Amino acid sequence: MVSAGDGGSAGDGGVDVNIVPLLRTLAKGAALTLGGIFSISMISSTTLSLYKQHKKDQIGSSSSSSSSSSSSSSSSSSSMNKKNASSCDVCRSKGFYMCKLCKGNATIEWSPLYDPVFINPCLCPTCDGHRIQRCLNCLGSGFIQQAKEHD
Repeated sequence: MVSAGDGGSAGDGGVDVNIVPLLRTLAKGAALTLGGIFSISMISSTTLSLYKQHKKDQIGSSSSSSSSSSSSSSSSSSSMNKKNASSCDVCRSKGFYMCKLCKGNATIEWSPLYDPVFINPCLCPTCDGHRIQRCLNCLGSGFIQQAKEHD
């Protein structure tokens, strides 16, 4: 008769189960899964940052080329001349403010009928659900260009 002290139990009939290969297989699967998740997150974050940088360069190059063709000064439109610019009071020099249409809720209540029976929440068309909108006074720069005074 096999007892618990001899390595068996009363219910298993004396069959020894080696648990080390099972744990090794489980560890390999977990490492493969976590490595895949880490790789995908790194690739996607790198791709997004490169895309944002490309869009920023694309917007900056189009505005600087138009400003350089219109004026002979070497400064670009993004770096405004401080003596002719003042801070924007509407957005407090931030360039953005809370969306006026949805009041920061990201959704609006909309119904196609004049006297609605059902009111549908829809994504705000002004801020696209981001809850903030670009300042229309300074166009997102935080500074407004003052007109030059002529003598």
